[in-house]
Amino acid sequence: MSQIVVLPHVELCPEGAVLEVPPGKSICDTLLDNGIEIEHACEKSCACTTCHVIVREGFDTLEPAEDDEEDLLDRAWGLEPTSRLSCQAIVPEGAELVIEIPKYSINHAKENH
Repeated sequence: MSQIVVLPHVELCPEGAVLEVPPGKSICDTLLDNGIEIEHACEKSCACTTCHVIVREGFDTLEPAEDDEEDLLDRAWGLEPTSRLSCQAIVPEGAELVIEIPKYSINHAKENH
């Protein structure tokens, strides 16, 4: 198993969370499966940036982003060197990640998922 520590986010996860994750699952799916309603306006098809997260620890354990993801990340609000689209970041076996969900996304209106 792997672990994701989600830092507190005022709207989505006010207390923060520690999640056990089976390897091979995306960060986005893990968050959604645990009641953390991160935006994913493109339905996880790598076509938007609404599921952007910042990996504060464990970034190097993830596979590198592909070109499509890198191109989209350039439009993400609050981009940092360890930013990823959570729908594309697959959690490997034994990973210990600490992630931050940015306060804003490029969506002007939130999707109701």
